[in-house]
Amino acid sequence: MALRLVQVNFKAGDDSALGRFWAQALGWRMSSEAPGVTNLEPEGFDWPDPGAFYLDLVAVPDPETVRYRVHLDLATTSPAHQAELVARLKELGATPADVGQGDVPWAVLADPEGNVFCVLEPREIYRDTGPIAAVVVDCADPRAMARFWGQALDATVHEVSDDLARLRSPKGAGPYLEFLRTTPGERSVRNRIHLDLLPDPIDGQEAEVSRLRALGAVPADVGQGDVSWRVLADQEGNEFCVLGRG
Repeated sequence: MALRLVQVNFKAGDDSALGRFWAQALGWRMSSEAPGVTNLEPEGFDWPDPGAFYLDLVAVPDPETVRYRVHLDLATTSPAHQAELVARLKELGATPADVGQGDVPWAVLADPEGNVFCVLEPREIYRDTGPIAAVVVDCADPRAMARFWGQALDATVHEVSDDLARLRSPKGAGPYLEFLRTTPGERSVRNRIHLDLLPDPIDGQEAEVSRLRALGAVPADVGQGDVSWRVLADQEGNEFCVLGRG
């Protein structure tokens, strides 16, 4: 059995409007599996092709306005591409964001619902990731996160230090999963953006949930009710879902 990071899930006030922004930002196609749910897929791939990474946007009554602990980093191939992408994203509705980054070579923006993301300067490490270079999670202990998530996903750990852990699928496909050390602070609300994991085979959900709990994950209640997926949280309280057969 295996478990892979298959998508990022956004809580949204208007899933279709936010979906249009991200579909145009990434050059992906947009669909909907149900009212209040918008799915984004890269061109040429259909869910759940293991060669692709996806975005899901789900409408909720009152998305939290908080400092988000999960964000996306977008890849670029040249300084001109970075400048062009930033300009295009602003035309689509993104706005500059100040998260205390100071003078850095990447651009920090917020999407139309305030989700912060970065447009990176060209970096060789992200040359083959596609438009999403990395899913970045703020944390207190990158080394502990690398241990848990490396085992959870059977991922390759490319870098680990006191400040950063960088993991990726052993097949070298899709974005990196990165854990960035930040100043610890009280966390009183759940994440607005979270990770979704897909078992292979899909019928292995219960076995994977048991394995994750043995690694230190705990059940989480985010008001999901009776659903086909299981909600867990890692040791630092980051919720994630293990998908099942719908």
